[in-house]
Amino acid sequence: MRLVLLGPPGSGKGTQAARLKVELGVPHISTGDMLRAAVAAGTPTGLKAKAVMDAGNLVSDDILLAMLEERLAQDDVKNGFILDGYPRNLAQADALDHLLAKIGQPLDAVVKLD
Repeated sequence: MRLVLLGPPGSGKGTQAARLKVELGVPHISTGDMLRAAVAAGTPTGLKAKAVMDAGNLVSDDILLAMLEERLAQDDVKNGFILDGYPRNLAQADALDHLLAKIGQPLDAVVKLD
């Protein structure tokens, strides 16, 4: 199952993702957690993100997409994933569609939480 959870902060995306992770047996991918992990691990994309954040700026869509592509290449997502925190806008949604088509993993569902 490849699932995206959409909603504003505090809408329960993380809570529901934690429950679904257990039920579906697929990883919960939070872009915030992914970003912090890449920075901590010192990956090339993480270092780019750190430089942007250290300058007080928001991490660009391109950097987030590159991090997501790295994450989706890992073995534990072969049977699916729950994506939380991405996409946040139409440009990111379009980029995600292209990425998932490129790697042959189309979404099964998108759930909006209020």
